[in-house]
Amino acid sequence: MAERLPYKRVLVKISGEGLMGPSDYGLHNDTVLKIARDVKSVTATGRQICLVIGGGNIFRGLTGAAKGMDRTTADYMGMLATVINALAVQNALETMGVPTRVQSAINMSQICESYIRRRAVRHIEKGRVVIFAAGTGNPFFTTDTAAALRAVEMNCDALLKATQVDGVYSSDPKKDPTAIRYDRLTFDKVIKENLQVMDTAAIALARENKLPIVVFNMHEDEAITHVLEGKGAFTVISQALAA
Repeated sequence: MAERLPYKRVLVKISGEGLMGPSDYGLHNDTVLKIARDVKSVTATGRQICLVIGGGNIFRGLTGAAKGMDRTTADYMGMLATVINALAVQNALETMGVPTRVQSAINMSQICESYIRRRAVRHIEKGRVVIFAAGTGNPFFTTDTAAALRAVEMNCDALLKATQVDGVYSSDPKKDPTAIRYDRLTFDKVIKENLQVMDTAAIALARENKLPIVVFNMHEDEAITHVLEGKGAFTVISQALAA
């Protein structure tokens, strides 16, 4: 793709695994700083940006439930992991001079703000980066669904989904060498063919609110900046294919 994406305000969903870098667990400091530099570059262009970060690098609710843990308890533990990641990214951004706020869907007034939509919108309007933590605050909902929800609530122009590959494929490209990469997809095709970009609830919410989803490889240098400039490979999921 070559066109510059016309998005003024975006939400970027970053997986917890994406913060591990080459590590097997936890946070990789250089990777966190790399992401922070990229976010700073985006803000320097005048765009407004907010983030939702997963917690899979520390604890994943589904994994805990699969091992016999109560699903609700496991999901709350996963939400706490996202708060740890959000604070780490906030710290990295603020060391670079980027004003940042963490808002949690679970009240944690001693370490971050509670999620209040109008306050979050105001932060974004003032040029602050807002990081939404603790998912939706409810068990049984993924951080992908939280990302779609917050993007709609913040009136974002698009949801950028940072992944391990450069877009959406017909099947897992790491397992299937014949997998086809798509430049553009419709929400209906993603759901019908179960392409597993994000969970169905997130896709359905984006479709209902006509929120484009852009899927890209987060491991490239300045990945977010380049995607918004239309550089490199990525997949745009929207209501209908462009003419």
